[in-house]
Amino acid sequence: MPLIGVLWLLLLCSLAQAQTLDSVLKKMDAVSANFHTAEANFVWQQYQRVVDETDTQAGTVYYRKTGSDIEMMAEVKQPDHKNVLYRDGKLQVYQPNINQVMEYSTGANRSEIESYLVLGFGGSGQDLMKSFDVTYQGEENVDNQPTAKLQLIPKSEKVRNSFPKIFLWIDLSRGISVQQRFEQPQGDARTAKYSDVRIPAKIGNDVFQLKTNKKTQFVSPRG
Repeated sequence: MPLIGVLWLLLLCSLAQAQTLDSVLKKMDAVSANFHTAEANFVWQQYQRVVDETDTQAGTVYYRKTGSDIEMMAEVKQPDHKNVLYRDGKLQVYQPNINQVMEYSTGANRSEIESYLVLGFGGSGQDLMKSFDVTYQGEENVDNQPTAKLQLIPKSEKVRNSFPKIFLWIDLSRGISVQQRFEQPQGDARTAKYSDVRIPAKIGNDVFQLKTNKKTQFVSPRG
């Protein structure tokens, strides 16, 4: 094929990918505009390259968005029971087996933290483009479900130092992420897979409350 033909073919491919990315982002925008509640089962995996081991946690996650306020509760059921609650700019991790709650304030990083909570899961495509350089990686099946794979490079150097690359697999029919992968330095990686996603979901107010008692110890780490 003549060089001009190769260049023309590459241009057409580039335009097609741009159009596909645009359609995925618009789908995410539409979902975000009407997003209020969601519930899903999850499997979280943390891979550590040094020891070549993967730690797995499974459970159910709940989201609720009221105006600009975001709440998230993750009920980890395996291997050990614990609850991870985010609301009012505070992250709390409750471990019933030791009756202790670790509390972390997001402070000035609140908006950044919240954008990661709804990354591909109620977050808009426009917000995605503000924080990341996004490229379309093609279509892939996740658990026999057609998805669009997106690569995200954080624009923030601080975030890039923790997660140089992030991948999202967006369900083409619903505009939400069914799989996420956060690549870390030295080859470590965090992967999240979501199934039985329900949007909207009927979620009571009690879901976003920790079931603590009078003897529960609350600890706020320094630093």
